Amino acid sequence: MNRLEKKRINQRQRKNRIRAKISGTKQRPRMSIVISSLHISVQLIDDDAHHTLAAATTIGHGAKLSGTRTEKAAHIGKEIAKKAKKLKIDTVVLDRNGRMYHGRVKALAEAAREEGLKF
Repeated sequence: MNRLEKKRINQRQRKNRIRAKISGTKQRPRMSIVISSLHISVQLIDDDAHHTLAAATTIGHGAKLSGTRTEKAAHIGKEIAKKAKKLKIDTVVLDRNGRMYHGRVKALAEAAREEGLKF
């Protein structure tokens, strides 16, 4: 087993441990963050109804989103917070998908907090 394979396995295990403890409801949905090497996606998920309430992503924005990946993550955090306000959602459960709370995840979360979303 090489280094990258071990890294993926460890992240999957962390994700499963976290998902066993948290879930989202309609009043307090789960904010799931997915980060690839180029893009970032966020969803507000109602786990009771198995339904996505809102989503935001950098895919398809093209030249509108410029700057570093961390700046793009902050923009997506503001965007998802605005969509949550339209749905009258003010608190969410943060699902980092096994990632550490720093860098792009932290930038996204802080931007969402600035727009009024509570974790």
